[in-house]
Amino acid sequence: MRRLFFVMMIGFSALGISAQDSTSVETSSRLTIGGYGHVDYNQPISSDTRSNGKLDVHRVVLLFSYKFSDKLNLVTELEMEHVSEVYVEQAYLGYKVLPSLELRAGLMLVPFGIINEYHEPPTFFGVERPLVDNTIIPTTWREIGFGVTGNLQSIGLKYQLYLVNGFNGYDGSGKFSGSGGFRKGRQKGAESYISSPNISMRVEHLTTPSLKIGLSGYFGNSQSTLFNKISKDDAAAEAKADSSVVNIAMVGADYQFKYKRFQSRALVAYANIGNTEQYNQFASTDLGSAMLGWYVEAGYRVLDFKAAGHDISLSPFARVERINTHFSTAGNLTAKDSYNLTALFAGFSMHLSKQAVFKTDLEFRKTEADSEYSKILNIGVGFMF
Repeated sequence: MRRLFFVMMIGFSALGISAQDSTSVETSSRLTIGGYGHVDYNQPISSDTRSNGKLDVHRVVLLFSYKFSDKLNLVTELEMEHVSEVYVEQAYLGYKVLPSLELRAGLMLVPFGIINEYHEPPTFFGVERPLVDNTIIPTTWREIGFGVTGNLQSIGLKYQLYLVNGFNGYDGSGKFSGSGGFRKGRQKGAESYISSPNISMRVEHLTTPSLKIGLSGYFGNSQSTLFNKISKDDAAAEAKADSSVVNIAMVGADYQFKYKRFQSRALVAYANIGNTEQYNQFASTDLGSAMLGWYVEAGYRVLDFKAAGHDISLSPFARVERINTHFSTAGNLTAKDSYNLTALFAGFSMHLSKQAVFKTDLEFRKTEADSEYSKILNIGVGFMF
């Protein structure tokens, strides 16, 4: 049954047919069903070596939301990655106290940057999500917590402020590194633990009808299992546990601009990381004391036409990214050129409807340790409903 489900979803997306085209996503006045997914093909290209390509049902996500009343609602998302892995992406209750104030509690997406909250394939350029949103902002990043959100429509401002559990920095081995950044520290709500709470915040301002500007922040400590069941009077055990923790202060800024057929977006994320010298010695890893990443992209819709009742469009795009997970290092750790990456992308998106897309791009990657760019051809189909 599971295999049949995936085959059907792949077929629908390839034909440009979303579930909303065939049936209503709102099954009642209270229950809403939706989802998104994408299937990718990644082919390394080299004049010297031959490489197998990778074909992957990257993810299929199903959303179920339920409205208990005008004030209380539930949002859940079930994510299936690479066919065999199942996760819960979101599961939270929201209670609207005022039109501009909602309380939330549960498993929530951390509001940092553009992609982490809005990552449905038809909404962004490129087959894969930006590289910055993989290593520094470990999309899809979600944690358990509670907080407030709301829209001040009179001034075009949206705000979010949450108290959440932090990254798993150490559970017998160090989870952070120069190569992986924060990615392996995501707890994903899967039997998460907390040794100290962290703060996540974001504000977005609709400056003009065409321009949205966002500021994000994340502050706190990584979590460590070494704090579990140790005596508060045991100074040696406390010192050992302290060595397995890093302090994280991460800030980001972004914009999204759309005007007629042209659109552009950009993001910069900077993470200052404290206690890395002790952490690296204790966990035998190579985490930098600061990470910096940014990207700028632009696209232009060159073609619009109708076919079989669908609005079809073609939009070429280009993106440049820089990521340096050893932007600075502490102690005896020497910054590695292999962690200072430049990536260039050029391709196009063909929307088969607003909710179904065919994408392709050519990706060029080069670190400061490389003599030339490596090349990858990416092709994918994506959908949302």
